[in-house]
Order: sequence, then structure tokens, then C-alpha cells
Amino acid sequence: MATDRMKMKRNSWLALALCALCACSDSGERTAFVRNVYLVRPEAAGKEEICVYPGVVEAAREVDLGFKTAGQLSRICVEEGDFVRRGQLLAELDAEDYRLGVEALQIQYDQLADEVRRTRQLYGQKSISANDYEKAEAGLRRLGVQLRAEKNRLSYTKLRAPVDGYVRAVHFSEAEMVDAGTAVFSLFDASRMEVTADIPQGDYLRRGCFTGFSCRAEGLGADFPLALLSLTPRADGNQLYRLRFALAGEAGRRLTAGMNVEVEITVSDTAAARGFSVPLSAVFRNGGEACVWVLAADSTVRKRPVRLGGTDGAGRALVRSGLTGGEQLVEMGTGALQEGEKVCPVPAPGESNVGGLL
Repeated sequence: MATDRMKMKRNSWLALALCALCACSDSGERTAFVRNVYLVRPEAAGKEEICVYPGVVEAAREVDLGFKTAGQLSRICVEEGDFVRRGQLLAELDAEDYRLGVEALQIQYDQLADEVRRTRQLYGQKSISANDYEKAEAGLRRLGVQLRAEKNRLSYTKLRAPVDGYVRAVHFSEAEMVDAGTAVFSLFDASRMEVTADIPQGDYLRRGCFTGFSCRAEGLGADFPLALLSLTPRADGNQLYRLRFALAGEAGRRLTAGMNVEVEITVSDTAAARGFSVPLSAVFRNGGEACVWVLAADSTVRKRPVRLGGTDGAGRALVRSGLTGGEQLVEMGTGALQEGEKVCPVPAPGESNVGGLL
């Protein structure tokens, strides 16, 4: 009997200890589960690339220059290959006869001008008729026109460059006779140099994405801007399309016709640039609607509907609307999250530590 009472007493103490342990366990705080997530920021969509093609510098036009009057060449001031600036003297004719003609008319004009002044005084004194006075004035004006024409012919004995350019050819020598309008020089117009290049069909189809043009020549160490003049819509026998660019200013003085250059065309995917790109793993479907998880300030996630637009060249999803670019998105494990769930951001594993094993 005594032994039975001792066993019952020991069992009672064990029961009380178990109840106390259970009470402590029920009254203690339970540890909440927080999911670890990798985060990613949206990137501005669109890509830009530089395409390089061989090109050739060409003169937009070749100008043939001649005198506006006939005469004997007295001086040639430039040689073939020289660069000349607009207004620079190229050649002169023997101007002695033209100069004498101007002097003779100038003497007649000055004499007649004195007579007209006296006639004007007489007319003011009513000593001559209005008809005589008007004839004198008309004669002076007519002689003045002849004098200006003779001075023009004198100025025509000097031939000046109408544009900046290079002298391609000199067709006459000093002391030779030339007629009015005969080409004495051939000049490449450097103010309107052009560059031509050919592009393949694939790049022609992307012509709407061309955003910038430039060229460079070996040894010059500088890029020269280009302006697109035309793009031939018909391919040649090699299925290439011809581009023409304007080249002016400093480039027109440093690059000469026939020089080989590299034409650089900047191609931007402007259609993709109207949104953001995100990893495909960051996008999930909710009732047929594309969504992403956005990290809130309180470390919880919020569901955000977005409108997709396919993928970019890197295989990332293009988001056309729904993002501003400043959000942090959950990159992986989107299917296991719940609205308002608290998460713990962790750094993404490095490229050399795939899986976080190191």
C-alpha cells in the first residue's frame, strides 16, 4: 500500500510539471516566418548600338569658273590642289584697257556734272526752260550708268573664288587669251562636301531607328558630324541601299574628295524605349492579368498590375505601363507570396557565387 501511494504521488508531480511546461509554452511568443527575397529595379527599356560602314567623301558639286569679260591672263594666283576660301583672288586679266575706259568716262561724267550744276542754277533763276533742264539731268544719269558699267567690266578682270573649295584643275596659263565665260578653273565646293555609304537590307529596315550619324578618317583622330540628305529606297545589284550625308564646316576643309572614311550610324530601339525592362521571373499572372510584386516601405509586398509589350533583345520582359522606374521588385519566387506579406530582402548572389555556396 505504501508503495502504491508513493507511485501515485510521483505521477502527480510529473503531471503538474508537464502542465507547467505546457503553460509556459502557450504563454511564450511564437516566432513568425519571414520569407527571404531577391530584389531588382526596372531598367529603362531600349538599346542603342553603333553600326559602322565604309564610306567615301565626294564633292557635292564641281564649279567651273571663268571671267565675265574677255582678255589676256596676266596673273594666276593658285595651283591645282590648293584650298581656297570664298572671295580669294584666283587670277587676273590685263586690265589696262578697261582702266583707261573708266578714266575716260569719269572725265566726261565730271564735266557733265559741272554743266548740270550750272543748268540747275539757271533753271532756278528761270533763265532756261524746264525741258532743257530735264535733258541735262537725263544726260548725266545716262552717263552715270555707262560709268558704272565700265567699272563693273574693270572689276571683272579679277576672278575670285565664290565658295570655299579645292582647285581641281587650271585650264590656262599666264599670257593666254580667254573669252568671257570660258572655264579657267575647276573647283570642288568644300562648303558642300558629301559622304556616301551603302547599308544592307536588314539595316535599311531599321532606318526609322537611326538617331545619329558621324564619320572618321584614319589619321585625323576626330569624329565629324553628318547630316542625312537622302536614303535611296531601291537596292542595287548587291542588295545595298545608298545613303548620302552632308559634310560641312571644319570637316569640309580637312576631308577631301575621294577620301575613305568610316561612317558610324547610331541605331536606337525607340519603340522599346517607351517603358522598362524587368526579368521574366519578376512577372506573374493573376487571373490572366500580368503583375509584379513591389516592395513597400514597411518591408511588405504589394501586387502591381502592369501592361507587357513582349521581350527585348536580352530576353527581359518589356513593361509598357504600370511602373515608374523607382520601384524595387521581387525577382524570384513570386508565386509563393501573398498580398501584404512581410519579406526580408537579401543580396543577390554574385556571378561567381551562383547559389550562394561560397
